[in-house]
Amino acid sequence: MPEMTLLGWFHTILGIVALVAAFYTLFKYRVVSLDNKSGKLYVLVTIIVAGSALGIYNQGGFGIAHWLAVLTLVAVSGGIIMEKFKWFGRFSMYFQALGYSSTLLFHMIPAITDFLRRLPLGDPFIDSFEDPLLMAFHQAFLLIFVVGIIVQFRWLNKNTAETA
Repeated sequence: MPEMTLLGWFHTILGIVALVAAFYTLFKYRVVSLDNKSGKLYVLVTIIVAGSALGIYNQGGFGIAHWLAVLTLVAVSGGIIMEKFKWFGRFSMYFQALGYSSTLLFHMIPAITDFLRRLPLGDPFIDSFEDPLLMAFHQAFLLIFVVGIIVQFRWLNKNTAETA
């Protein structure tokens, strides 16, 4: 595994900040929104983390992590647009939740991959991207994402019905 660069450390530390902000926001407010400070922090730091990921090339050329960064920027942009402009009326809140929550999945995939490929030092948990342990984590994160989106949609639907 290549050494961490200064950009890599910056990216990793801000990625941790983003994850903490996301989990706090989801537990406190049920959805990420620019209407609260932790939601704003998550969105801002996520944009910075995704942008910095595009500059990390210690694994070769433009790879899956770079594509996840691009998808993150698209998803966060979609979330912002849905939240601010409500292009789909009342359904915009569902697209907003989908966009912002997708970014959390896109954070977790490279985070666990890098973690398992780097630690423990000298004898990492995995040595390839096809390792069954890594695939199990990716599948678990996808399942958590799907369940989380369903829970958010149900909460949004209930919350909307109560305020109507």
